[in-house]
Amino acid sequence: MGSLLGDFEEELQEVRDTFNSGKTREISWRKSQLQAILSLLKERESDIFKALNQDLGKHHVEAFRDEIGTVAKSAKYALGNLNKWTASKKVKLPLAAFPSTAKLVHEPLGVVLIISSWNFPFGLSFEPIIGAIAAGNTIILKPSELAPACSSVLVKTIHDYLDKSAIKVVEGGASVGEKLLQHNFDKIFFTGGGRVAQIVMAAAAKNLTPVTLELGGKCPAVVDFISSTWDRKIAMKRIIWGKFGACGGQACIGIDYILTQKKFAPTLVELLKKYIMKSFGDNPMESNSIAKIINNKHFLRLKGLLDEPLVKSSIVFGGSSNEEKLFIEPTILLDPPLDSAIMTEEIFGPLLPIITLENIEDSVAFIRARPKPLSVYGFTNNEKLQKRMISETSSGSITFNDAIIQYAVDTLPFGGVGGSGFGRYHGKYSFENFSHQKGVMMRGYLIDFGFRYPPWNNKKLQLLKSGLRYDYIKLVFIKIGLIKKA
Repeated sequence: MGSLLGDFEEELQEVRDTFNSGKTREISWRKSQLQAILSLLKERESDIFKALNQDLGKHHVEAFRDEIGTVAKSAKYALGNLNKWTASKKVKLPLAAFPSTAKLVHEPLGVVLIISSWNFPFGLSFEPIIGAIAAGNTIILKPSELAPACSSVLVKTIHDYLDKSAIKVVEGGASVGEKLLQHNFDKIFFTGGGRVAQIVMAAAAKNLTPVTLELGGKCPAVVDFISSTWDRKIAMKRIIWGKFGACGGQACIGIDYILTQKKFAPTLVELLKKYIMKSFGDNPMESNSIAKIINNKHFLRLKGLLDEPLVKSSIVFGGSSNEEKLFIEPTILLDPPLDSAIMTEEIFGPLLPIITLENIEDSVAFIRARPKPLSVYGFTNNEKLQKRMISETSSGSITFNDAIIQYAVDTLPFGGVGGSGFGRYHGKYSFENFSHQKGVMMRGYLIDFGFRYPPWNNKKLQLLKSGLRYDYIKLVFIKIGLIKKA
């Protein structure tokens, strides 16, 4: 089926040989593979929908929005910009380097390993694949075993549509991943949690392999008082989408918790209740508009967060669940203990704590006192607060008056900082992530300065001191006619 077995030596050698052949450096090859991804998404759309529903309970509209539509957009963006991205770029040189020219050339890294996650199995596989292809690499993809139907579709479609001598898929669990990491790659791109990220980094360090880590963290949303009825309506819909509407809250950039002013909290709770019911109905489990929890282990973990006595007493909406269907109702909690697991661990599910503050400005200090998140959201038109959030908090990105939408913007880098990961991708940033930017300098023999070379003496020292001064060199070149006087 295109999956790799054993210790992968034969398959890894094939993709290494393909890279060494120079085939993937050709722009025509890169474009053909990007076009093949577009064909795959269009022609196998129903297979992708079926797999996402089977593994995650995603409605096909949500699946298109988050997995097919965004990937197709990224592939088209890369196709439209590939010639520009791959073109060498001239670099200005100081007069001390005269007569020379220089340029920057992007070269592919080689064989890259991409380890993707289960919550967006197609999006988080194809987004880095697009960047790796655009840069001219060969690829080993390891999708998550927690979404087996999606993993199976990835194997079949990638084998059928893409160059199987250059792009291969590994299926399997943790043991397969560990075996893969024992091999030497030219780049590792990992999406997942911090615990596994540590294993990936430790393995990469043995071969000095560069790594990009796309992790997560507790992404806060600062919700200021909203006076306009229209603004409130739109803000609530976007907050609910940013928490519950993307894989049922199982998204690394989803809203993890809300910070709001104490006097606004009762109004906010009622607004959230109203728009949760508008979005998912009186019985969200029957709505088919919210994804299920990925497996029983994650379901029990989320139930455990709610079952802490002081946490349970903070529930103001929802809280019901169905273990057989792996479903947890959208749940709102008001001021759960800050030292509880729900406020110290990444939630990754449809549980939304609201933490109240005396003043909304206190949200800045609250965020700063905690690990750096992948994203920060601010629902406010207060420009002073916006500026403080930008300048005084650190996160992978910050978005005002919306959530998650930044993921789909090709012209912005996507990535974390600190514990939420490092490295960035999407659009040109994906291309650069999988490229080495090589400096190329060309120099002639017309002029040579003897004071560069030994034997050393004080005269050469004085010439070196003078020669490295821009104004001195410019004056000399004007006198001998190599450059014109401005």
